[in-house]
Amino acid sequence: MFRPLEVFIGLRYTRAKRRNHFISFISLVSILGIAVGVTALITVISVMNGFDKELKDRILGMVAHATIEGIGESVRDWPEALKVAREDPHVLGAAPYVERQAMLQGTRVSGAIIRGIDPALEAGVSEIGARMVDGRLDALVPGKFGIVLGKELAMTLGVGVGDLVTVFAPEFSATPIGAIPRMKRFTVVGVFEAGMQEYDSGLAVVALQDAQTLYRLDGPTGIRLRLDDMFQAFPVGRRLSQQLGQFYRVTDWMQGHSNFFKAIAMEKKVMFLILSLIVAVAAFNLVSTLVMLVQDKQADIAILRTLGQSPASVMGTFMVQGVLVGTLGIALGVLFGVLLSLNLSAIVHWVERTFHVTFLSPDVYYISELPSDLHGSDVAWITLTAFLFCTFATLYPARRAAKTEPAAALRYE
Repeated sequence: MFRPLEVFIGLRYTRAKRRNHFISFISLVSILGIAVGVTALITVISVMNGFDKELKDRILGMVAHATIEGIGESVRDWPEALKVAREDPHVLGAAPYVERQAMLQGTRVSGAIIRGIDPALEAGVSEIGARMVDGRLDALVPGKFGIVLGKELAMTLGVGVGDLVTVFAPEFSATPIGAIPRMKRFTVVGVFEAGMQEYDSGLAVVALQDAQTLYRLDGPTGIRLRLDDMFQAFPVGRRLSQQLGQFYRVTDWMQGHSNFFKAIAMEKKVMFLILSLIVAVAAFNLVSTLVMLVQDKQADIAILRTLGQSPASVMGTFMVQGVLVGTLGIALGVLFGVLLSLNLSAIVHWVERTFHVTFLSPDVYYISELPSDLHGSDVAWITLTAFLFCTFATLYPARRAAKTEPAAALRYE
């Protein structure tokens, strides 16, 4: 005989044509409800992962994973600090920089952050060269006083490639006619688009030596680092700080953007909990399904009990059936959820083309695509959570079946 007995009977009950078609209908509703809940949970979590990844790529494409700064205006003995940083096994790239505030004037005026860089080394620490929409980053030649602007900043100033921009440093020079602000004319040699308003509307890039000349510095104000693992920024920064000594300060990207990414992580957890309630509601439909099934199978239960089946075995029989129904719903939900997550962008584009709608307008949102990033660990957690809900939902009906009294059930048979 097929063993174990509980699995054998549970499978037979599942495959058998029921006399009460309403029970079959409720079972189908339970399967579909669980499938829809699991599909929604996988898809939404994948979209949250996609937004998280997109924002990290855009922010960390412009921000260094870690930064070495000096105690004074410039980094003391910066070539030695650069050498020490590059010797760390986790450091993939290091580049000096100057960063100061300025007022820019084209046909209009706007404030911005001036960042002086070495174009040859910048590719190792940021993706600004890959974000150019007009001109080239290597056009920043020392002594030529070229400048690369963020796309929105260039629009605000009303300038394009080849136009002149006057940069006013927030410092004054003493002259016979009084104090006048320090200024210099730069030629726009490129425009970049990072996809983040903070940089597109407020960042201008010049050659490192030109920035030092403008602000009268004897060296860079810091060294930007790119790591092989951005989440190792804190321990790497602490280690470099100990190696470099008291005249240097090492900061990491988490100190400037940790609250932002923590908020995204918290939102993901909250969405997981909220959408888990959908799966829970669908799973607990199994309670009504199994209660009606137990009522319908009273005579069968009584006969099995008289043949020697124990209450625990009866309980296991109905738990097998409930878990089987739940597992089928979970399997369908995982299948549809994975397929939907992997093809979400294509589906959204098809809907937009077919119904002439725009979900994320590029004029309003910096992320105009609906990103999706499917993680196997998330699918595993969702599957486990849904399975636990389904298992708990079978306990009450199964216990009720185990308490059936054979004599009372067969009295009117």
